[in-house]
Amino acid sequence: MTAPLSFDAALSTLKAAGEETRLRIVALLADGELTVSDLTDILGQSQPRISRHLKLLSDAGLAARNREGAWAFFRLETRGPGAGMARALAASLDRDDPTLAGDRARLAAVRSARAKAAEEYFGRHAIEWDRIRSLHVAESDVEQAILAAVGDKPIRALLDLGAGTGRMLQLFSGRAQRMVGVDASPAMLQVARANLAKAGVRGVELRQSDIYALPVERNAFDLVVIHQVLHFLDDPARAIREAAAALAPGGRIVIVDFAPHSIEELREKQSHRRLGFAADEIATLMQDAGLDATAHRNLPPPDGDASKLTVSLWVGRDRRVVTDYPLHQPGREVA
Repeated sequence: MTAPLSFDAALSTLKAAGEETRLRIVALLADGELTVSDLTDILGQSQPRISRHLKLLSDAGLAARNREGAWAFFRLETRGPGAGMARALAASLDRDDPTLAGDRARLAAVRSARAKAAEEYFGRHAIEWDRIRSLHVAESDVEQAILAAVGDKPIRALLDLGAGTGRMLQLFSGRAQRMVGVDASPAMLQVARANLAKAGVRGVELRQSDIYALPVERNAFDLVVIHQVLHFLDDPARAIREAAAALAPGGRIVIVDFAPHSIEELREKQSHRRLGFAADEIATLMQDAGLDATAHRNLPPPDGDASKLTVSLWVGRDRRVVTDYPLHQPGREVA
């Protein structure tokens, strides 16, 4: 639960929001992450002025800022004392109000431009991805296997490492109360933002970062997904250890990658560092990271062609029990 605000803190937060432009910004951020440039285009104000408004909202705990290369993305704060007031302010506003409706129309234009840029990027790489997809079982079958492995247990906080196009975040939308996606590529995060907006998925936190130094809280997530990422990495063991550190006690990790294969073309042309992983190799890496490997499943190519790729899925669980940490501590709840 969000901690209650003191009188002085509440007054300060309300003063920060109690200005026309800043209240419009709160309403816009409720629909997703935006840059200073986005807000400048939507609100028709100068960049320095928008930046000052965002600083006041951030200082008051109503907005959060995430750096992504040379860009900074802002969203409504989801943690801390001001988070509850940020949500309440956004929810109390009439979406049909002419001012707010006009802002949303201009937001739609900004998102349309984003989507066009994302489509162009995806188009330049689609041939490569389609070539890989043709070598293994359909993505829909992989996704069904992931959902089956996760089961129906409630998900309070999900972390997607190597978020890519945002597909895993779409898959779990509506299931997880909080979702955070991390990717090293700003271009891929732009694709993810466009895809999530198109799918109507709101409230996702997207962050650009190295997978070896995650910009997230420790002991905070009850599900971590690493989907088709490890084969690109120089040090998969380190990535799994970093992912395990983000798990709440009793939390789970789902890893999807390829079983061992000999398609050297993927190393030469697609930058794959590893040609798949044996079942016991990932299980050992999980154990070394303090996880118990609880499940493994192979999804062979539909035609049984041994020269194609078999997709493997592993599930690991954090060894700690829920009582290792008080349930009421923010970011440490587990299902």
